[in-house]
Amino acid sequence: MSIQTRSLQTSATPLGRDELAALVARDIAPGSFVNLGIGQPTLVSNYLTEEQNITLHTENGMLGMGPEAQGDGIDGDLINAGKIPVTELPGASYFHHGDSFAIMRGGHLDICVLGAFQVSATGDLANWHTGAPDAIPAVGGAMDLATGAKDVFVMMTLLTRDGVSKLVEHCSYPLTGVGCVTRVYTDKAVFLTGPDGVTVRETFGCTFEELQALVPVPLVPFKEKAAGAVVGV
Repeated sequence: MSIQTRSLQTSATPLGRDELAALVARDIAPGSFVNLGIGQPTLVSNYLTEEQNITLHTENGMLGMGPEAQGDGIDGDLINAGKIPVTELPGASYFHHGDSFAIMRGGHLDICVLGAFQVSATGDLANWHTGAPDAIPAVGGAMDLATGAKDVFVMMTLLTRDGVSKLVEHCSYPLTGVGCVTRVYTDKAVFLTGPDGVTVRETFGCTFEELQALVPVPLVPFKEKAAGAVVGV
């Protein structure tokens, strides 16, 4: 059966934080157990639907976390690992920090969604320290999540404030995990990473060629079979 390359560009402009969070939420399989890291990933909880039946875990000791709390729904004692007030869903449970890490380390999470300073072409993750002398290391539970979750998704802007790509051939920052990242969601594209390199699933506000000019690693366009079965997802 012949293989055809589809049009990669699915948006006329780069995605904003909320649009990206909604995209990640749609990609999470129904029934999954998921941890959302600090920063951009926390927004994903606002876009999960009841029909998906997703169970959110937060490393400070909760299963069954709901969307961020608003207004009168804010309870100062009910927060996620990023200290953001959250809601609880029916059946939510609370437990010791040690038990929470046992869930993370024991392979009980289907997906974790993390932020990153850098991701390498083979899926290495650097998200806890830039190596700068005045930077404060903030590893938290990231190493446990990166090695314990079955799939690691990253949410980040593709470029730094200086216009340098965060998707790199090899990470120059201290590593959080080796070969652990399977997908990278950015404002300009969604990338699939692994031992065979980087595949571009879709782009936002740029063509494949424009994206390649921004990223210092070889990119492969996503392909799908003519009958609709996908390759590389």
